[in-house]
Formats: sequence, structure tokens, C-alpha cells
Amino acid sequence: MRTATISRTTKETAIEVAVNLDGTGEYDISTGIGFLDHMLEQLSRHSLIDLAVKATGDLHIDQHHTTEDTAIAIGEAVARALGEKKGIRRYGDALSPMDETLTRTALDISGRPYLVFDVEFTQTRLGEMDTELFEHWFHSFAQAAGITLHVETLHGANNHHLIESAFKGLARALRSAVEIDPRKADAIPSTKGML
Repeated sequence: MRTATISRTTKETAIEVAVNLDGTGEYDISTGIGFLDHMLEQLSRHSLIDLAVKATGDLHIDQHHTTEDTAIAIGEAVARALGEKKGIRRYGDALSPMDETLTRTALDISGRPYLVFDVEFTQTRLGEMDTELFEHWFHSFAQAAGITLHVETLHGANNHHLIESAFKGLARALRSAVEIDPRKADAIPSTKGML
């Protein structure tokens, strides 16, 4: 089983994360930010990665540290669970429709973290969460997981649909990329011999 647990404690947050890349999409999420919980539940359910997240943070200040550190811890857990990355498909992509919204997501588990995030919001908040924090979450996750990640809204209007489509797209692309390719289950998917 490709599993990992991460404990991340700073003066701003305390976070425990557990992942199982070969799971069934079971989740237990509690960050103190309702909308973020909802998005992480989508990430788990649609990636089939079991995900447990328990986070406490300085929400009396704002949601920035909790959002950022949760993404870092999840990214680190995914990277650790992947190990040497033998046999993975490496690449994943998805088109995620959600009513009027369509998001294109593509990623490469390359060891070269990079984010292109082309999603524009017309509201400053969704629920109690600042919409500017979503790009920061994707950036922190990509950095910690060591992936190149592109997320692009092709069209859409409803802000809730925009971000939920992006998280579902990440989930479906990640599901494809972390799967073991039975034709090359013993090989690292790179001509360099490492990722």
C-alpha cells in the first residue's frame, strides 16, 4: 500500500494528514474552514485517494496559514506515498464540467513544481473563505508534491462551480497520474531514470 502520514506543527498551525493512494476515496476532513473541507472532500472522493486531515490554526487572524499549511502537508504526504514513483503513469489530465463551468486540468509528477492557475473569480469570498486563497492552496500543494500543475477555466460564471470544478479536475488528473501502469510497473517513467 502506498500510504503516508505527515505531521506539521508551526506557531500558526498544527496539521495531521494521512493518505492512501490506493484507496477508495474515503475521507475524514476537519480544517475549521467549511468551504475548504468541502473542496478536500471532493479531492478525495474523485481521486480515490483516502484522505484524513485534522487541522487547527490561527483562524482568529485569518485563514491564510491554515489553507497554506494544509496544502503543504497534503502535498508532502502525496510525495512521500509515491516514494521512488516506480510504475506510475506520471501524467494526468481532466476536463471537468459543472453546469455552465468547464475546467481543464493537466499535471506531471515530474519533481519540478510549477503552477499555472487561470481561474478568475468575481466574488471575494465563498462561504467564509477568501477566493484569493484558492490559487495559494494549489500553488502550495504543487510545490510540496513536486508536480507541474495547470488549471484553466475554459468557461464559467458561478464562483462556487469555478473552484469546485478545479478541485474535481485536480482529483481526476491526480487519480490517473498516480495509478500504476501494469505495462511498466517496475520502471520509473523517465528516460533520466529518476523523477
